[in-house]
Amino acid sequence: METDVVFTRSSSGAEVIDRLIRSASRSVMAALYRFHSPQLASALKDAGEKGASVRICLNNNDHYDENRAAQATLAGLGLSFRLLSGKAGNGSKMHHKFLVIDGRTTVTGSYNWTPESESRNYENLIVLHDLRLAAAYSEEFEALWNEGGLPPAASLRP
Repeated sequence: METDVVFTRSSSGAEVIDRLIRSASRSVMAALYRFHSPQLASALKDAGEKGASVRICLNNNDHYDENRAAQATLAGLGLSFRLLSGKAGNGSKMHHKFLVIDGRTTVTGSYNWTPESESRNYENLIVLHDLRLAAAYSEEFEALWNEGGLPPAASLRP
């Protein structure tokens, strides 16, 4: 198994994620606690336009304004997404931060898809090139996707 480790102290997590998303030919699945990176939104849009299936599971509780903006961004880009909380329902968190590209490559770590994670925080990513691990993360994603719900249409207006 090939593994890469990225620390934002000295590298760009967004650049790694961007490059991987743009390399997708079949599918992009991401479970994200926080998301408001214009760079990564653009990469997701481009992957979808190239024909990859793009689906996002997004936390539905914390950072209300940011979360609403993320929903509006995803909807505006025509990307499929679901909202969900954690195991205990409202007030608990879907705290995952992982990405699966083409069922082959998995990215996970502390990194949220936010400008703060890129420029202010010390964060980490691990990139796993392993079919067995990608299958495990894909299975978790599908469970989240099936559990998640669509946002009310009114919440997607700017």
